[in-house]
Amino acid sequence: MTVDTTRIAAGDLAALLGSRLCHDLVSPLGAIGNGVELLEMSPDFPDIAQSPEMRLIAEAVSAARSRIQGYRMAFGMASGDQRIPLAEAQRLLDGMTAQGRLAITLQADGNFARTDIRMVMLALMCLETAMPWGGSVTVLRQAPCWRLVATCARLKHDPELWAWLDGGAARTPAASEVHFAMLSETAREAGKRLSHQLDDKGGEIGF
Repeated sequence: MTVDTTRIAAGDLAALLGSRLCHDLVSPLGAIGNGVELLEMSPDFPDIAQSPEMRLIAEAVSAARSRIQGYRMAFGMASGDQRIPLAEAQRLLDGMTAQGRLAITLQADGNFARTDIRMVMLALMCLETAMPWGGSVTVLRQAPCWRLVATCARLKHDPELWAWLDGGAARTPAASEVHFAMLSETAREAGKRLSHQLDDKGGEIGF
């Protein structure tokens, strides 16, 4: 029997697609950012850098670029031997807070497996879904474990979504909720056990 070695697993194909989309979006956003910088330095527009319109554009472009880098980490390809330095992990978390409602604090040292940082990003997206009105998250690493501890004034809890983190699928997530299924699948492939708990004032995800 001939084995077709050209086939790609569905999960890997989705990750490749995510990497490609993020890569292609970063380039035009970078061009827009460069254009904004050139306008700000141009003598023809001496006060444009201080205008609220230009500041709004610059901040939006910066936030979008940071967010896409986070998406690349969360949804792109990740091999088990890749390492992420502390500075890059911090930059990715800072990107999650840009123009967002979450305040994120990282308490960790060293460098980390890319798969771990991918799971951290996906877990943050899950907590972000549960805290649409804002809140704070502390990301703690106590090797070999990670804990994401969230606090907020008001929580939105959807048990059918969070069932994905227990290994059960109560319903198919919407596109805006796909990170729940992705976190579950990533943990399964990495052989990591997920835990979570929620209450009215926050929650926690661990792995």
